[in-house]
Amino acid sequence: MCLILIANDVHPRYRLVVAANRDEFYERPTARAEWWQDLPGLLGGRDLQSGGTWMGVTRSGRFAAVTNFREPGAMRDDAPSRGGLVLGALTTPSSLDDHLAQVASEGDRYNGFNLLASDDGGLWVYSNRHEAPPRPIGEGVFGISNHLFDTPWPKVVNGREQLTEALEFEGNALVAALLSLLADREVPPDDELPDTGIGVDFERVLGSSFIASPAYGTRASYAVLFDRDDEVTFVEQSFERGEPAGDPVRFDFHLERSP
Repeated sequence: MCLILIANDVHPRYRLVVAANRDEFYERPTARAEWWQDLPGLLGGRDLQSGGTWMGVTRSGRFAAVTNFREPGAMRDDAPSRGGLVLGALTTPSSLDDHLAQVASEGDRYNGFNLLASDDGGLWVYSNRHEAPPRPIGEGVFGISNHLFDTPWPKVVNGREQLTEALEFEGNALVAALLSLLADREVPPDDELPDTGIGVDFERVLGSSFIASPAYGTRASYAVLFDRDDEVTFVEQSFERGEPAGDPVRFDFHLERSP
């Protein structure tokens, strides 16, 4: 993922609301969201190159997603895929705080990342480009892109504001509002863009919430709702070079709690 917006324990109906865009090179092979046959109970898209996922949910109530930390020139070809971090958070039998502590102990194996994960115990975030340990996130509306959690890049600031406005809705109206805000292609003024070492021209390309360039862009948008009665809605809208690739796929299901 390259933009994740979250409302945690804010909406009267939903304990967790997620709006997210996955940005990737168009040539990277991808499978659309589905229930995984080899990992029953896990729902998400699939990276067909490395086998992991960028975001997923489970029937037991877990959510996890990852964003890359933008650091040009620092990428290691021998680093494991960051999509495996999402799978680990979704499938570990350990509590999330214990699991993330383990992830932090070996975080230097990976290229830069931010990992978000939640279950009934709360919402957690960890970045291997931050000296702080994994930490719980309290009530509020938050955003993360390709820097640290809640770094005020324009797309994060604007996205938080738009998400806050969208929270007046629920049900299908909320899903529509989330997908609409993720479609924002407005590029911020140059003096508001971050300087991550890629040059102002490329900062402009990556500056909007929805990205469309010749080789790289938004491949999918997501609206995910966990309500307070254990009902989950997961919607994925795929794109091909800036245009919708068919209709959204939607999954509605009830969480299966362990006895």
